[in-house]
Amino acid sequence: MKITFYGHACLGIQINDIHILVDPFISGNEKASDIDIDSLKADYILLTHAHQDHTLDVEPIAKRTGAVIVSNYEIANHYGEKGFETHPMNHGGSWDFEFGNLKYVNAIHTSSFGDGSFGGQPGGFVLEGEHKNIYIAGDTALTMDMKLIPMRTRLDLAILPVGDNFTMGYEDAAIASDFLECDKVLGYHYDTFGFIEIDHDAAKKYFYEKNRDLMLLDIGESIEL
Repeated sequence: MKITFYGHACLGIQINDIHILVDPFISGNEKASDIDIDSLKADYILLTHAHQDHTLDVEPIAKRTGAVIVSNYEIANHYGEKGFETHPMNHGGSWDFEFGNLKYVNAIHTSSFGDGSFGGQPGGFVLEGEHKNIYIAGDTALTMDMKLIPMRTRLDLAILPVGDNFTMGYEDAAIASDFLECDKVLGYHYDTFGFIEIDHDAAKKYFYEKNRDLMLLDIGESIEL
C-alpha cells in the first residue's frame, strides 16, 4: 500500500493496481501548485465530508477518470444527480470493494457544500486492504468513538488532522493514537492557511515524548506500508 500526500487533507492511496483519491483539494491550495490534477489517477474518490477544502477538485477528476465517488448518502446523491457514478455509505456500514473492505465511521465536524446546502454528517474511513489497515479520520475533534475502531481492526497507520482550530490539534491527535491503539500517525490538515499553521518540530517532539511517531510529509511525498 502506497500513500501519497497531496497537501491539506488530500491523499492518494495505491493498493495493487487500484488508485484511490481522498478529499481532493489541490487546485485551490497554493502550497500544492506543483501537483497537476490532470495527471492524477483515480479509480475511486473517497470524501469524508462536503466542505470545499475537501471537494473542490472532485468533479474535474471524476469526469476525466470515471472514478466512483464514495461518501455518505447525501454527498453521494449530490454527485449522483450530476451524473457521476457513486457508492453511498453511512456511519457504521462497510462494503467489500475490489481494493478491500471500507467502513464509514463517525467524525465530529460540520458538513456543507460551497453553496450552503447540506452535506450530510461528516465521517472517516477505516480501510483494510493488501494486508494493511489504515484509519482516515477526516476533519474531526477528538472523540471517544475512536476507541471502537481497535475493537474490530488492528491499525497499521492512523491518518489524523493536527492543525487545530477547525479540527483537533496535535496534542489531541496524540491522545487519539492511544484511543486507536496505533503509535504510527500521519498528520494532515495543517499549514494550508494561517488558522492551521503548526510548529513541526514541536509537534514531532510532543509525539516522540509519548513514544509515538508523527509523520509530516512534504506535498508530493509518499510512504509505503
